[in-house]
This record gives sequence, structure tokens and C-alpha cells, in this order.
Amino acid sequence: MAPVIQDNGWLRAMPWVFVLIWSTGFIVARFGMPHAPPLSFLAVRYALSILCFLPWILVAGVKWPTSRMQALHLAVTGILMHGVYLGGVWMAVKAGMGAGLSSLIVGIQPVLTAIWLTSVGGQHVSRRQWLGLVLGFAGLVLVVSRKFGAGGPGDSANWINLPFAVMALFAITVGTLYQKRFVQPCDVRSANTVQLLAALLGTLPLALLETEAMRWILPGGGWNGELIGAMAWSVLGLTLGGSSLLYLLIQRGAAASVTSLMYLVPPCTAFIAWLLFAEPITATTLAGTALTAFGVSLVVRSPVSRKP
Repeated sequence: MAPVIQDNGWLRAMPWVFVLIWSTGFIVARFGMPHAPPLSFLAVRYALSILCFLPWILVAGVKWPTSRMQALHLAVTGILMHGVYLGGVWMAVKAGMGAGLSSLIVGIQPVLTAIWLTSVGGQHVSRRQWLGLVLGFAGLVLVVSRKFGAGGPGDSANWINLPFAVMALFAITVGTLYQKRFVQPCDVRSANTVQLLAALLGTLPLALLETEAMRWILPGGGWNGELIGAMAWSVLGLTLGGSSLLYLLIQRGAAASVTSLMYLVPPCTAFIAWLLFAEPITATTLAGTALTAFGVSLVVRSPVSRKP
């Protein structure tokens, strides 16, 4: 079983800490992508993360998944939520998409999750939810349309980077729903290690096809302060911290309520990207982001019970 967290204060803080850490993932992509191929970077990130988890598992005596089926389910979620999701985001950023825009596109995840849950669960889609779907999509179109074919390096959308961001959106959505449905509670450290191993095995063959895939890994092959910092935070902050928190949140809450946290990520990312990279925050961007966040909130918000 996953370790029990006794501190109620920490339990309340977990979602907010997760949002802050998760927002930095898009920022780290902007720092790392000018210096390394995206899939090669991720393959190294997965390998280093596994090397960090293994001693922790051995020293703590953590148990591994008890069945092959459980390991298989973890592997599927690892490929989706690490390999395809991160691969899509980093490829999109490498192809010129801004951190704020990529986070906004992936932030539509709660809408897709709500659609899936209502259709599979046979729940009625209310007028409020349909309104939220329309508003959320309209907000995304408003932001993307302004940046499509425009903007400088790292702040544009085009037919190359947009499909990668959409791929990441579907991967994190399906991965979250799959984990909630099929993965039984187990220790987050061993579960994360299995997921990372699956992501590494799936990413490595594609990474080897990248131009200069191995040259940058060697000493003197392009390592600098930004790349080292991006790799260190990717391993320690995002994988060991953010991914572990996401796993715990999914295990402890409903899929819809967990994914509703994602609509807080785009504003946070956009603000950090503005501070660090001067990615413009125009009135159109603010209006589109606010419209998307409001639309998503209408979809995922629980209906208010009326007293007789």
C-alpha cells in the first residue's frame, strides 16, 4: 500500500504544491530545448530518475507490484503519462511553441475527462456543463488563433508543434483515467519506477533516431548551466516530486477532481514564462485563458444541492 500521510496540513497543501511544481515543467522545457534533442533529454531524465528511486526503494525495503497484471497496468500509464505526454510537450516546445500556450492546450484535460466520465458513467451532461465545454474551447481558440503563424521563437503555434501539444493532451487524459481505473494502490516509489522504466524503453529507440542524439550527452557536448539546471529539476522536482504527487492525488481522489487542478496550471505557467522569457501576456491571452478556466470550472464543478 502507498505510505499513509498523517499530516492533514500537508494533505491540504498537496494540490497547491502539485500545481506549482507541474507548472514548472513547461518552463524547464523552454530552458532545456535550445541545448538538447527533446526525446534524448527525456530518455536521460527517465534513466537518472530510476537511478534515484532504486537506492531509496532498497534502503526503505519498498515492495514491488505483486502481480504481472499490476506491473503491466503501471507500464501502460508510464508510457502514456511520461513517454507520450512529456514527449509531446517537449517536441511542441522544441518546434517553437511557448510554455504558456503549451500548458493552456494541455489544460483542456479536465474537459476531456469530464466528457469521458459522463459518457461512460451514464451521467447526464447538464446545460451548465455544455456551456462550459463551449466556453473552454472558445477560450483556447482565442489564444491559439492569435499565436498561430505569428509570434517570435518560443511563442508561436503552427501545424508542426500544435499536433504534438494535442497528442500530449490526449496522453495525459487517457493515462489519468487508465490509472484511476486499473492501477491498484501501491507504494508510489516502486510504482513510479515501473512507469519510468516503461517510458524509457518506449522513448529510447526514438531518441536514438534524433540528430546528434548521443553527442550532447558526452562531456563537452553542449552541457551548460541552463541544461544542467533543467535536467536536475526535471529529475528531482518534476519526476520525484511532481509525478509522485500526481500519483498520490489520483489514488486519493476522483479523477475529475484531480484533473480540475490542471486548469490552474496555465495561468501559473504563463506568469512564470512572462517573468523568465518575456513571453507576452496580452489582453487577448488573458481573456482567452480566463474564458478557458471559467469554462472548465463549469464542467468539473459539482452541482450545488438545493435544500427543500
